[in-house]
Amino acid sequence: MKKIKNLVLEGSHDRPILIDLFYPENQISKDVVVFCHGYKGYKDWGAWELVAEKFAQNNYFFVKMNFSHNGGTVDQPIDFPDLEAFGLNNFLIELDDLDTVISWICSDQKYSKEKDVNRISVIGHSRGGGIVALKGASDERIKKIISWAGVSDFGSRFPEGDQLEQWKKKGVAYITNSRTNQQMPHYIQFYDTFKENEAKLTIRTAVSNSNIPYLILHGDEDETVSVTEARNLGSWSENSSLKIISGANHTFGSSHPWENTELPEHLSEVVHKTLEFLKA
Repeated sequence: MKKIKNLVLEGSHDRPILIDLFYPENQISKDVVVFCHGYKGYKDWGAWELVAEKFAQNNYFFVKMNFSHNGGTVDQPIDFPDLEAFGLNNFLIELDDLDTVISWICSDQKYSKEKDVNRISVIGHSRGGGIVALKGASDERIKKIISWAGVSDFGSRFPEGDQLEQWKKKGVAYITNSRTNQQMPHYIQFYDTFKENEAKLTIRTAVSNSNIPYLILHGDEDETVSVTEARNLGSWSENSSLKIISGANHTFGSSHPWENTELPEHLSEVVHKTLEFLKA
């Protein structure tokens, strides 16, 4: 298996995008899978490396990416050394980043014998699940969409009332990262950009108007994104398959750092069901 880490792509928003490639080096054209992390996430979090290896072992060209404004840098792609970038992130930037990665996949010649650019699927975890739903519904290069503990609605996650007014007044709000103890900023542009583009960023509209095969995997003990959101996604899409993972939490048993050499049970089940869906 070939593993290429931290390739640098030029993003369209003044910050680079890092990607990893995992594939069996056999010069056989393989289906492409792109993995998008979630909020306060990154491509090297937890057991995502083992996930990538599993897909490569099943003859996929697997790409996992860092969004350009996730808070990481080229020199330090893990955790959040660039909090200014984190604060300037928004959903439109993440959609553009995913577009950049897919365009690179389609235009790159160095790995052209290893990938089938006509068979691209996207996986998103948590907030990334919402991003791939939006992108997949609007980009004909994407053939299948997979949501892992994905969100169904961005708008409902913004504060209201006094909390929103304080955010507008101060121009920035902070959230504590419980693992790193950082105070992570969100500039008000995050909210403003969403409101200005709400129609484009409404996940329900995207999945309701799309007929792309759509797999929704969610744990019934998800403490971060309610399983109700998965059921909503399934009810809105005419071509979806909803599978509830009994006993699974938001990260399907993974945590960071993940020092085990095997996937946690629930994440292994998620990978297995995803592979079944892709091969069908």
